[in-house]
Amino acid sequence: MSCFTIYQDNHTDSTIISNRFIDEYMQAANDAQLKIYLYLLRMMSASRATSISDIADLFNYTEKDVMRALKYWEKHHLLTLDLDEHKNVIGIHLRDFDAPAPEASVPAAAQSASLASVVPITSKFDAACGERPPEDRLMQTVPADSREESPESAVDNIYVKPNYTLDELKAFKSDEATARLLFVAEQYLKKTLSATEVKTILFISDRLGFSEDLIDYLIQYCVDRGKKELRYIEKVAISWAQQGVTTPRQAAKLAGKYDKAVYDIMKALGKNGTPTKTEVAYITRWTKEYGFTADIIFTACERTVLATDKHRFEYADRILASWQKSGVHSVNDIRSLDEHYHRTKPSRPAAGNKFNQFTQNDYDFDALEQELISN
Repeated sequence: MSCFTIYQDNHTDSTIISNRFIDEYMQAANDAQLKIYLYLLRMMSASRATSISDIADLFNYTEKDVMRALKYWEKHHLLTLDLDEHKNVIGIHLRDFDAPAPEASVPAAAQSASLASVVPITSKFDAACGERPPEDRLMQTVPADSREESPESAVDNIYVKPNYTLDELKAFKSDEATARLLFVAEQYLKKTLSATEVKTILFISDRLGFSEDLIDYLIQYCVDRGKKELRYIEKVAISWAQQGVTTPRQAAKLAGKYDKAVYDIMKALGKNGTPTKTEVAYITRWTKEYGFTADIIFTACERTVLATDKHRFEYADRILASWQKSGVHSVNDIRSLDEHYHRTKPSRPAAGNKFNQFTQNDYDFDALEQELISN
């Protein structure tokens, strides 16, 4: 890959790190992302040239790891990348923290102050990046939004899988790290991946920026929960990306966010996987607001599963809300309510009243079938 230089006019013998970076960005970033961003600041401060391969060698990363880190910061609008026709990085713009996102419009008067970087305008210098070319030949200051965004820096919808070409797919599969990753995936999933499934892994790696370790953990996490479909794995990956997960440790922390009781209730309702915010809100209402014990909630879940295949959380919530209004505090209270209902229910339920009681009726299905046939 060609070299690039990070450069600014106000050179000092120190590297300044914004407090906003420490307060808002540092916690969510992994070690590689932090090291590479800080190193870019250092290179810019010293007006020194570097390259993807130099950074990879310095930190003992692969060039793919370096690109993932750069794309991560680009996604968070802390830098933007300039690419040549071969998609090699030829320039990096370190953005001002107060600058609008790349897609936002910027008043002309503010443009000159919104970007603290420059773009290399030639690649005709030593491949080892030993000496920086003459300043007037290499550097050109560029305002924040006066340049055209590169395709890779578009962040309008990074969570949509692109249509990868056969060449891109072939290049991805030929990478040594990818070969290991695909082998591990096939061992977990116990099958050979199709081209479509390989594209999904490529999307998770390339677009979402997941590291090899994180993808390994992702697949293992899903398989352990009985989910081996790549569609499901992709949805979990997108969910993690949207929540800022960049390491297996962060993913494990997110997965363990809810205690075992939450997953037991999910299972009782026939649900697998990580609960959504809405589902957690229902469970919190039942346990905290209503104050129900697990046996009462499981009783409601059992009746819900017998009654419906859809909208089970809503259905169970109606049952538990009814019991809460009736002062239920134990399973014995539920039995008392059932007995009272059976003693007092009319021979023919009033119209529109069939959903007011949440008990299971005994139906003569043979008689119902004959009635349907005769009609």
